[in-house]
Amino acid sequence: MSKKEESVKLNADELVVIQELNQKFMQTKVAIADSVIQQQQLVAELSELQKDFKEQEKVLAEKYGENATINLQTGEVTQPEETKE
Repeated sequence: MSKKEESVKLNADELVVIQELNQKFMQTKVAIADSVIQQQQLVAELSELQKDFKEQEKVLAEKYGENATINLQTGEVTQPEETKE
């Protein structure tokens, strides 16, 4: 090149390829960011559910006893058998 730089352009095919790759790259970055945000929301929701579960567990333990077993399919509450020593 001479002292005065010449303007060089990509040919049409090269331009299309690089534009498409750039677009896919940006879309993938946005998708990753969205998934991270969703993950954070789900972790917060899980934490809240654990808190609610513990509160309900405490209420049921007070009503049915600390060692009661609850069948989550039927709702049946059973007490542990007393062991004879």
